[in-house]
Amino acid sequence: MSRNADLFARAQKTIPGGVNSPVRAFRSVGGTPRFVTRGQGAYTWDADDKQYVDYVGSWGPAIVGHAHPDVVRAVKVAATQGLSFGAPTEREIEMAETLCAMVPGLEMVRLVSSGTEATMSAIRLARGFTGRDAIVKFEGCYHGHADSLLVKAGSGLLTFGNPSSGGVPADFAKHTLVLDFNDPQQLEDTFRARGSEIACVIIEPVAGNMNLVRPSHAYMQLLRELCTRHGVVLIFDEVMTGFRVGLTGAQGLYGIQADLVTLGKVIGGGMPVGAFGGRRDIMEKIAPLGSVYQAGTLSGSPVAVAAGLATLKLISAPGFYDLLEARTRRLADGLQQAARDAGCVFSAQAVGGMFGLYFSAEPPTTFAGVMAADRERFNRFFHAMLDAGHYFAPSAFEAGFVSAAHTDDDIHATIAAARSAFASLG
Repeated sequence: MSRNADLFARAQKTIPGGVNSPVRAFRSVGGTPRFVTRGQGAYTWDADDKQYVDYVGSWGPAIVGHAHPDVVRAVKVAATQGLSFGAPTEREIEMAETLCAMVPGLEMVRLVSSGTEATMSAIRLARGFTGRDAIVKFEGCYHGHADSLLVKAGSGLLTFGNPSSGGVPADFAKHTLVLDFNDPQQLEDTFRARGSEIACVIIEPVAGNMNLVRPSHAYMQLLRELCTRHGVVLIFDEVMTGFRVGLTGAQGLYGIQADLVTLGKVIGGGMPVGAFGGRRDIMEKIAPLGSVYQAGTLSGSPVAVAAGLATLKLISAPGFYDLLEARTRRLADGLQQAARDAGCVFSAQAVGGMFGLYFSAEPPTTFAGVMAADRERFNRFFHAMLDAGHYFAPSAFEAGFVSAAHTDDDIHATIAAARSAFASLG
């Protein structure tokens, strides 16, 4: 038996499902999870000492690669000065100033410890600012595991949602409207019927949690216009897309400014951190200035902030995104060509340093389109690539990530392995 299997059996005795976040359990694809022992650059090694070209990258944060020396050095320096104080530090100010300088429309920012904290706090703030209760989210988008966000669509158009998780009271879900992603008519109908009830709309401006799905520019413009017209706070959840689709995030990609933005992943450089921020008049409603309460003992962790600042400095270098986007596009295009040569129905697309793989003729633009893709073929492809030493997300519903540490040789090797994998699918 492999050491990965031994560790998984051991973990299941004391950890529910053997993992501390569900997708890690490989339930979607089957098989034994790989227990990572170390990472360096574009590579990880598992407990059996097998090396992988890693396209998960801690689900986004490892944009400069694993264990980048500048990031590790910053963490070591911060750690020697103390791990946590429960008091303000100058690094927190530097992080806030850096984010406000880099992210469009960020006038004030509050640091937290996770993406879930960031989104739940932003929603509470939007409700406090508007005095309204209802929120709008979209089928297939994920914004963390707060109760009001673990909601699926109701039984009909314009009905409030139903809990999608055990332990979420229906009373919590009743204030959440769940709409179809990228459906402009439904969006207009919802605002026409309930615009005055809605506190905020929260959206992944490039979805990465139902695989990579891009809304149209026209759809995003319509969303901005409707929110402005009805006094609704527009929240861009850029926990994943922030600094992943470009240096100015999805706001820069679409030329649209949100009212609030949530951030995470990249801004911690691999350490646990999150942030939410936006318009000054909204942010000033947060305690201690306003009545909307939010707090966290480890918010603005000096070690996490040090890692994040080092990462943000690296990605701000001239030409960083040109290289990252080119390599990500080369991977997506190469995989498509390999599938085409094998006669396999498959498509791929890239946005910045993110990519999506789909066993369908075209990249989907809706949640229904994602669900219609061939998941059984994806699972077989995943395991063929894993066996060949190329680690993609263990789910057909997750985006992938390229880092600046991936080389042209890495991309070429992955495409070559994919040729064999596609051919084996029949």
